[in-house]
Amino acid sequence: MKLMRLFSTTSVKGTEKYLDSQKKYELIRTILYFAISFSLYISGYVTTKSNANLLTVVAVVGCLPACKSLVGAIMFLRYKSCPSDTVALIKEHNEGLCGLFDLVFTSAQKTYTVAHITVKGNTLCGLSMAKEFPENDFQQHLTGLLKADGFKDVNIKIFTSREKYLNRLDQLQELSADETNTNGIIETLKNITL
Repeated sequence: MKLMRLFSTTSVKGTEKYLDSQKKYELIRTILYFAISFSLYISGYVTTKSNANLLTVVAVVGCLPACKSLVGAIMFLRYKSCPSDTVALIKEHNEGLCGLFDLVFTSAQKTYTVAHITVKGNTLCGLSMAKEFPENDFQQHLTGLLKADGFKDVNIKIFTSREKYLNRLDQLQELSADETNTNGIIETLKNITL
C-alpha cells in the first residue's frame, strides 16, 4: 500500500483495476479522517470533562474534510473495474497503442463509465461495459473538453461490443496517423476523470 495514494491518484489513473483499488484507498482515507476528528474530540473531553473546549471545535471542523472524503468513497463504490478476461484481451490487441483503463467521466447531466480508451493521433475509441451507452451525449461532452485543451477534430467512437472494439484496435495498429496529439489527449483524459 502506498501512503501517497491516499492523497493523490495522478500516477495510477488509467491503470488496470484502478477503480477497484481506489475504493479501498478512499475508504481508508475516510476512516482515517473521522478517526482523527473523533480522537481530538475524546482528548478534549477527557482533559476538560466538558464539550466546551478548543479541541471540540477543531474536531468539528475536521469533520468537513472527512465528510468530503466520505462522498468520494461513496462515489467510487458505484463503479467496477474492467473484468480481468477483457483486460487480457485488450492487452493482446492494444500492443503499441496508448490506452487507459477504468475511466469515469462526469458531466452536469450524466456520468459515463468507460472500461478502456485507446488514442492514436486524432482517433479516440473506447469500450463501455454498459448495455446501452449514450454515445452522442458522451461525444458532445468529451469534444467540448478536448477543444478547451486545444484538441480539435478528434474522432470519438465508443463500442459496447467487446469483439467490435478489439477489431477496431487491430485496425488502429495498422493505421498510419500523425501521433503528435496522442500523449496530450491521454493527459487530458487523465485530468478530467475521477
